Amino acid sequence: MSHTTRRATELVLDETTVTVLRADLKTTADEIVQAIIDEVPSYANALSGRMGGTIRRAVRTALGHYLNRASGNATGGDAGDAAYELGRGEVRDGRSMDALLSAYRVGARVAWRCLAAGAVPAGLPAAEVAKFAELTFAYIDELSAASAAGHADELAAQGRAHERHLEQLVRDLLAGASPDVLLASVQRAGWQPPVSLTAVLLPAAQARPAYRELDAGTLVLDDLPDAFGVLLVPDADRSHLLRQLTDRTAVVGPARPWTR
Repeated sequence: MSHTTRRATELVLDETTVTVLRADLKTTADEIVQAIIDEVPSYANALSGRMGGTIRRAVRTALGHYLNRASGNATGGDAGDAAYELGRGEVRDGRSMDALLSAYRVGARVAWRCLAAGAVPAGLPAAEVAKFAELTFAYIDELSAASAAGHADELAAQGRAHERHLEQLVRDLLAGASPDVLLASVQRAGWQPPVSLTAVLLPAAQARPAYRELDAGTLVLDDLPDAFGVLLVPDADRSHLLRQLTDRTAVVGPARPWTR
């Protein structure tokens, strides 16, 4: 925890201020979500209906945890886990890390505006306002970091799963699997079938380096028997492919229909 966060937590809000802020939590959550919808394009159509209601409740809950902390009455509840899962969910919904962090920046600004609008009239001394701001932004930064971690972990997990699906597709192709099995593998891997594939056999240690130089749709497997690897190159221009492999110890087969 940073020195800034430790100093900020020295603030303890009085009961009167907390009561005023709790009474406005629903309005604050609504304003935060609406600002995100208005200002972050990725969320323009995502936070309406049932999803919008769910997010508003989650924001309200996170703010409630925050007021518990700010009033010195922190309980066992923690919004960090929920923020982590939110980050993972954003990946599954197709939203980028940039969109997620933009939403947090907007949310932090609106949250502070609403909280300050309640705390100052409730009598929070001017000397305490700066501490309150510091605590507010430190808390939201914690949630933002938890969501970013969830987002990164989910991206990594999906990347590993995608790679496994692509490897299984290669195994199915090499095994001469039926068209139905191949189509199912293609769908799982999210791979766009070409008209033809050209097989390239080469030492396993050369498979990945060569793969990185070829067409983005190329498939690779580097654990064949006898320390061999294989590349399956889509719709290859043969002369160009041979030039790309000039410095490799490779055998290039004929172009074949991709299912064969």
